[in-house]
Amino acid sequence: MSREGAIAANRFGLGAMPGEIEQASQDPKAWLLKQFAGQSLPAKFSGLSATGELVSTLVQRQQARQAKDRDAIKQFQMEVRETFLKEMTARFAHGFETDEPFRERLVRFWSNHFVVSIQKPQCAFFAGAFEREAIRPHVAGNFAEMVVAVERHPAMQLYLDNAQSIGPDSVAGMMTGKGLNENLGREILELHTLGVDGADSQGDVIALAKILTGWSVDRGGRPLQRLLSAAMVGEAGNGFRFYPPRHEPGEKLLLGKSYPAGYQGGQRALRDLALHPATARHLAMKLATHFISDQPPGDSVRRIEAAFRGSGGELMKVYEAIVADPAGWNPEPVKFRSPVEYITAAMRAAAGNIGASEPQSVGELIQSARAMGEMPFAAPSPKGWPDSESAWTGSEAILQRVEWANAAGERFGTRADPGAVAEAALGPFLRDNTRDAMRRAASPGQALALLFASPEFQRR
Repeated sequence: MSREGAIAANRFGLGAMPGEIEQASQDPKAWLLKQFAGQSLPAKFSGLSATGELVSTLVQRQQARQAKDRDAIKQFQMEVRETFLKEMTARFAHGFETDEPFRERLVRFWSNHFVVSIQKPQCAFFAGAFEREAIRPHVAGNFAEMVVAVERHPAMQLYLDNAQSIGPDSVAGMMTGKGLNENLGREILELHTLGVDGADSQGDVIALAKILTGWSVDRGGRPLQRLLSAAMVGEAGNGFRFYPPRHEPGEKLLLGKSYPAGYQGGQRALRDLALHPATARHLAMKLATHFISDQPPGDSVRRIEAAFRGSGGELMKVYEAIVADPAGWNPEPVKFRSPVEYITAAMRAAAGNIGASEPQSVGELIQSARAMGEMPFAAPSPKGWPDSESAWTGSEAILQRVEWANAAGERFGTRADPGAVAEAALGPFLRDNTRDAMRRAASPGQALALLFASPEFQRR
């Protein structure tokens, strides 16, 4: 059991399951990178609704609201809650059990980069499907493909209000008097691609917003669509539709480059932004912060940036650069686990002997993470959850962790050998004073609580 194996399982993974550190220790870097050879959609997610089905249900709900059908509205609200819980059950359970934890960590990294939050209630219906459809299939592919999938997904269209954006000079704009919404264009530039220090201006925000007019949710046969010919309705699929009558006509100038009108112009603009040099710098800094430290070395950031630019945005080359970077293997655990990371690591350490994949248990774990400050898919803004220690170390948040550790230890302590759990979870990172305190504990539950509350378990 090597220190590098423990780093691979904890810092790059989701927390070590029994036997995982030994497995990773044979060749830690190869163990991490081979995790991308499997299927893109784990079995845990089979049977969940596709976005196209969910959009159809949403349209029916809107029609029920217009008809003031209270029973139908109540039924829809129950379905939203059930859908969200099913998605979270699958996501949490997969995190507890997956043998591809590095891949799963990156799925969650990109979901936090491209935020869709249930702070906007209608997004609760689509948040899980968004991650399954726009993030998971592209996590080992080209970043430009991920960007296009993300921005056209109905969850993002609703979250950042582009579904209602209409070109002022479009057919629909002149008929309705409705106009442009800049939210999606701004967040694509400042958060998803170039970063706040990128070369965009307010003029570029407006240009991108115009380029993306007509990108929306497929609401079926609406009055405006029926008024216009069916031939004018463009690209569609899985709940997305491009509506030419809403699209701002004419060429648009974005970052000094001209883009033609139409759906293809939007795709071209997104791909160019995805591979822009400023995007490479922005993503390299975020990835280095996530995997190395809150203030990563400049050399590490530059190596990751070079891998992105040199490969044309091929994410596997980026991951190879992250895994190869010496700073990522610093023996001192410096990254503080977020609440969801913390709970996931504890559940993996307990080896699934705790019934944690049951919906009721997942609901309890979601509320525990919320009490610690992180509600899954509920980031307070499009910036996502912060990736720094200061965000999670407030006195109230730490108290919630300690209380959760005590409750988890009491609940699970009789089902496992705490000493064996500690050795398997932390390996060389288990400190002597923690080991000694666990030995002196009055009960197995108290010993497990001491492990979960220990400083070394809080970090990765």
